[in-house]
Amino acid sequence: MDLVSILTALLTLTAGIGVFLVACTMMSSNLESAASRRLKRLFTKTGNNKWIGVGIGTLGTAAIQSSGAVTVMVIGFVNVGIMSLTQAATIIYGANIGTTVTAQLVALGLSGSGSISTTLIFTAFAGIGAFMMLFSKSDTWKKTGGILTGFGMLFVGLSMMANAMDEFAALDSVKLFLASIRNPLLLVLLGAVITAIIQSSSVMTSIAITMVVTGLIALDQGIYLTMGSNIGSCVVAIIAGLTSGVAAKRTAMIHLLFNVLGVFLFLCIAFLIRLLTGGSWSFGTIFEHLFPAAPQLQLAMFHTVFNVGTMLVALPLTTPLVNAACSIVKDVPVQKSDEPHLFFLDQQMLRTPVVAIRQMKAEVENMAQLAIDNYRRSIRNVTTLDDFERKEFEQTERQLNFLNRELVHYALLLSDNRLNRFDHQYLVSTIRTVSDLERIGDYAKNIIEYADSLRQQEVAFSEYALKEIEQMNTLVGRLFDATMQAYHKRDLTALGLANQIEEEVDQLTDEMERNHIQRLALGICKPQAGTEYLSLAQNSERVADHLINVAKTIRDLQ
Repeated sequence: MDLVSILTALLTLTAGIGVFLVACTMMSSNLESAASRRLKRLFTKTGNNKWIGVGIGTLGTAAIQSSGAVTVMVIGFVNVGIMSLTQAATIIYGANIGTTVTAQLVALGLSGSGSISTTLIFTAFAGIGAFMMLFSKSDTWKKTGGILTGFGMLFVGLSMMANAMDEFAALDSVKLFLASIRNPLLLVLLGAVITAIIQSSSVMTSIAITMVVTGLIALDQGIYLTMGSNIGSCVVAIIAGLTSGVAAKRTAMIHLLFNVLGVFLFLCIAFLIRLLTGGSWSFGTIFEHLFPAAPQLQLAMFHTVFNVGTMLVALPLTTPLVNAACSIVKDVPVQKSDEPHLFFLDQQMLRTPVVAIRQMKAEVENMAQLAIDNYRRSIRNVTTLDDFERKEFEQTERQLNFLNRELVHYALLLSDNRLNRFDHQYLVSTIRTVSDLERIGDYAKNIIEYADSLRQQEVAFSEYALKEIEQMNTLVGRLFDATMQAYHKRDLTALGLANQIEEEVDQLTDEMERNHIQRLALGICKPQAGTEYLSLAQNSERVADHLINVAKTIRDLQ
């Protein structure tokens, strides 16, 4: 083989890996988009049964063909307290089992005989899917086309990698070099490093399968590379955990400990097998006997046995694993930052829109709480003329302005992903919602300024006016509670209640204006406070208007 042939093989291998990675991403994103609402419901049903957690992790990963995406979802749920570490651990066990589906698909694609290979048949799905995406007007059919295209491209990449491996297999120097790498620990390390670089255990396992099929490496070598890929796959979870809270970091650590435990266990079993048989038997010889003349199936089946076996050992050890993760990742003192920041979202979550959208909702609900807190602070300030909460008010106002900008920006970034109709509509409504909430903060700021004006003029509201303001404050509080009930649960009954309360706010605003004019005529209220009082009533009514706008967004999400 000349230099040109070697370069051609290297370029073909690189292209094959690239196509395979793009195919995995394309298939995963379309599957995740199509199944996002079902995944949300599925992940909230973990309960305390460990086997249910394993099943959900397996099904979720098999459904979207990405253990990394499922793991990042789990980290997001743990980070906001939706899921415990124990529940997260069992789902991670299942995710490792679910990811073996890709290896089985690859083995199936490399199997078969006759004039038309299985790989060629599967590759044709790329063209079928592309035509569906190009000519279909239905969003559902476009997503289906994207899934089929990704599936077909998976085997295009696989075919390119296999062809490159065939070229390398013809080189005695390459075969001798690879044959010299027999140390199990070195092979495990090599598999982990390559997987960490490409961030896909599926690609690493597929490369190992094609190398075994073409005779470039022995089955035992492929087995150790595959074991290492499980450790390397933890990189995605570790990166996601680094930018999140302590609970998320512990979840990533559980993922790493689980895979290290599995590798250690199977290395020990491999050593015992060789010791007891005098070196004549190994994992490779066992699977060669179980699945004769099918090297692709031998490695794929070992991958499945490895992950199922590790799960069976780890499941009863879940509590010690969780405790170990808690010991390694210590609690850190919570330092309250005065700088504006996102509470539930980070850039890593953009990789898994299903998690990001749920976290977006938590962020919006938190923003709503901040807005109503500032409104209440402003009411206390204007009624007591005590400015002791001014620092907290100003910090919250800066936070509201920051969240308005960042959540709109985040929603636009999320909208670039392939989302289902519901999630896309939610993002559209979110952009309006955060604007409404920021306006509530602005009206609270106006009321604070009325308090400043009263202090400067050394006047205060009358006892009658204070009672009406407190009545308005109570009504707005009830409206806020009904609004958040409607928004959180998409509860139309709560929306109906919110509409009723908003009408009461409108009526009270009119009463406050009439009563104030009467009190001015009777000399009960001072004219200096008149402008501020009427403006306060109008600003409170506008706060109610923006709250009802938030509640009404659920009508588009039914």
